[in-house]
Amino acid sequence: MSRRLVLGGGAALAATATLTLGLTTAAPASARTTAPTSASASARTAAQAPAGTAGKLFRAWLAGDRAAAARVATPAAVNTIFSYAFRAPDRFDGCSGNVCRYVHTSVRVPGGLNGIAMTVTGSKVTKVYLSRHVERPAAAATHLFAAWKRGDRYAGLEVGAEAAVRTLFRVRYDPRGVTHHFQGCSKEPKGYACAWSYDGGAMIMHVRGSKATGYDVRSVTYLAD
Repeated sequence: MSRRLVLGGGAALAATATLTLGLTTAAPASARTTAPTSASASARTAAQAPAGTAGKLFRAWLAGDRAAAARVATPAAVNTIFSYAFRAPDRFDGCSGNVCRYVHTSVRVPGGLNGIAMTVTGSKVTKVYLSRHVERPAAAATHLFAAWKRGDRYAGLEVGAEAAVRTLFRVRYDPRGVTHHFQGCSKEPKGYACAWSYDGGAMIMHVRGSKATGYDVRSVTYLAD
């Protein structure tokens, strides 16, 4: 035997009111999902913008099209990328903030940059960093030292291995601190030692490579008086 529950008029009204309130307090599905979806789309668009601009410059360079490159990059950036000494990098390595990188996977080039990095500002590439073919040990060492003075890690990676750049940039260059005096480069086993002396010690950059393959700084060590 079954029972059917029948509400009186007052109870029915109360139930209806409760049901109505319950429906109005629940946000529609579109309202619940619109904000996150919109935020995600904005984040994706922001992330894609530097990559898209960098990609246009990279493809223009591959095509040897300076006019197309000039539409998406400053004159200095165009001149820099068209001076690249090695074969084209074969993989897009993504963007970190507004810096996008293209790297080599099949050849070894000097330095830790391993290809090309582009700084994108607004709708244009404003700076290009390159793995460099440096033919003198002193040129590699002084390039890295100048990058350290400017606080520019990407410039340092153009001629310095990641370990060397990490060691050097562990301490920020202080223009009001000790003065570094370049002492030149001398032969050491497997390469060259390029030294800077300062009050209380010295900094040594250990350079490897050859004129044919290019020199880079593999490590940095310090001596105390």
